[in-house]
Amino acid sequence: MQDRLARLRRSLQDSIGALFPERHLYVRSGGAMKGYVLSTNKQVLVAGGIAAAALWMGVCTASMLVNALSATSADREVARTQAKYERWIADRQARLNSAVAQLNAAGGTTQQLAAAVEKRHEALAMLLTQIKGAPGAAQALAPAIALSGKATGPVGRIEMVQLSQEQLLDAADTYAKSRADRVRLAFRLAGLTPTTYLPKGGALGGPLIESKDPRALAAVLDVEPDFAERVQRAAHDLSDADSLTQAASTLPLARPTLTAEQSSGFGARIDPITHRPAFHPGLDFPGMRMAAVEATGPGVVSFTGVRSGYGNTVEVDHGGGLKTRYGHLAAISVRVGEQVALGQRLGGMGSTGRSTGTHLHYEVWLNGRPMNPERYLKAGAYVRQAG
Repeated sequence: MQDRLARLRRSLQDSIGALFPERHLYVRSGGAMKGYVLSTNKQVLVAGGIAAAALWMGVCTASMLVNALSATSADREVARTQAKYERWIADRQARLNSAVAQLNAAGGTTQQLAAAVEKRHEALAMLLTQIKGAPGAAQALAPAIALSGKATGPVGRIEMVQLSQEQLLDAADTYAKSRADRVRLAFRLAGLTPTTYLPKGGALGGPLIESKDPRALAAVLDVEPDFAERVQRAAHDLSDADSLTQAASTLPLARPTLTAEQSSGFGARIDPITHRPAFHPGLDFPGMRMAAVEATGPGVVSFTGVRSGYGNTVEVDHGGGLKTRYGHLAAISVRVGEQVALGQRLGGMGSTGRSTGTHLHYEVWLNGRPMNPERYLKAGAYVRQAG
């Protein structure tokens, strides 16, 4: 066994010697000739260093490409959602125009028209009760509520009310879908699946009839199936938006400090201490010493103390595998096991640990893996726009 190892060692040495033979380098300077010997060992060390540097640069480049692709993917998701919403708006306008044409062509007695208006009014009242108080609803529905134009005679006035009901339902449907789509997009931007945060079952919630079949709902409300389907869809979107907004309020989607400046981002960067490429697992927020560091979402403090490289650190468990970390603090204001609310002060900004200046180092972890906190900040912005 030892003889075999010796033979393998000699064979390897012979191969390395053949690949890196001893070389002599002569340099003439100022009329004098100087000679340098590049031994096999020196050449192997230089080649190894070059290979290691190339491998590290390759890893850093791959990391930056992954981050760039992630950001590009998020931007594409936003663009697809916007294009989808624009197509949906165009379809809603076409359906409204068709409904208006049908109303103009419809006949019937005054009593029949009045009865249809009353049934529609009851269905709209149920939907508007669910919308009432929702963020931005009053502004979205105000133009549709204001009647435009004049009508003469009882039939003309009833038809005008019918047209106004179509416009009001269309505005409510548009508002509900827009709000729901924005919140769903926020979850996808954060890398989360929206459907996992929705209540189980198919109930619409609110005051509406719990039914998945628009025809059954139309029979109960005694309105046209298309009108009932639009009421049901709007109610469903509102229910989803409310549920997702409530779920988002438990996630770490806020900024960890009021300072607007942000320095190092997530991913590969040149380390400020070693000046070599290194992976940076979070975001840095420079600021004044003892500037407030706040919880980005509700949770339970799972760690306080010193972590290697991070200095004084606070970690908050938000449930569902989500954890946030706040490093380099000058002071800590919470204790392990304490329940913290969104925006609650966790400590003061500092420069403890492996740091070159006063700043907050902020990380987001999901199921034991560091995530890009920038995506969670962007998701929070979309949730605020929707709610």
